[in-house]
Amino acid sequence: MTRAAGAAAVGMIPAALPATAATKEPPTQDAIAALFKSLPGEVSFKIYAPAVNGKPEFQVASNSAQALFCGSAFKTFVLCEILRQADSPTVTRTIASQQVTLDADVWSLDSAVFNPPNLIGKVSLRTAMEAMISHSDNTGTDMCLKYIGPDKVRSFVASMGLKSAVIPNSTRTFFGYLLGAKDYQTFTWEQLGAAANSPIVNKALNPTESMACSADDFVSYYSRALQGEFFKNPQTLSQFRQILTWGDAIWLMPMPLGASCFLKGGSIDVAGFHALCVPGGMVFDDRWVYFCLTINWTAAAEKDPATVQAFAAAASRAMAMVKDGLAC
Repeated sequence: MTRAAGAAAVGMIPAALPATAATKEPPTQDAIAALFKSLPGEVSFKIYAPAVNGKPEFQVASNSAQALFCGSAFKTFVLCEILRQADSPTVTRTIASQQVTLDADVWSLDSAVFNPPNLIGKVSLRTAMEAMISHSDNTGTDMCLKYIGPDKVRSFVASMGLKSAVIPNSTRTFFGYLLGAKDYQTFTWEQLGAAANSPIVNKALNPTESMACSADDFVSYYSRALQGEFFKNPQTLSQFRQILTWGDAIWLMPMPLGASCFLKGGSIDVAGFHALCVPGGMVFDDRWVYFCLTINWTAAAEKDPATVQAFAAAASRAMAMVKDGLAC
């Protein structure tokens, strides 16, 4: 695996074609499914808007119970658990004052913010969290996972009943497992660098060290998390929402203009396997919509920009149709 391939492995979604105007009726499941019909591999989607103010519930879904590779989309669970543990009226001050260590223990690929191995020292937990979500920085992610502990995140995921959700111990252990390292759980920065041109050995979607979740479970999670079910204080919910508004998939897909969007996307591009995943929530006209759109597919090349563009355009169009059909 080249360093460039590793850098793409759990990154964000490249730019898509802009969404076009949609009809004035809520789209049918068939209409949404038709947008993805020509795409390769497995496509999964679920879009759900609860009933509100006399307006009926809206839901369309396809293959939504299937656990698919989600890439960096799992990072929302890490964000939520850190904020749950820091939940208080002063949560913003707490995460800004908490220091975490930036060094070789947490350096990972695809880390444009923390730029290993060129930066070392202490940073605020809030900075690491923001880098994890807004830039999908994997070093920031591994700092957050080291701080909170992956088992705590897994326990939180299990408590929500999200049976399909799988998270790695760190992004670096995930890379180590992909590369077939026997010591992937203790895979070092030096070993990762030495393996930069090594081939992928293990599948990204696997039962050992992976990043996966079904559309059903992502929608279940976001429909509760974005309404504050997991927090006691409104300040914590506000911080959670704020950080998720910085997810760059909002503009790279793009999401519909005029909606407030909260999401964390993910992707992978390695020779033979590719994935894109866009889960989250949006609100407009006092109407909340929760969604997850995912594709996993095989292609021999390390990059498949045509499929990436086609999926992103279809997903963008789907969300525009939903917003237009549900708007007042």
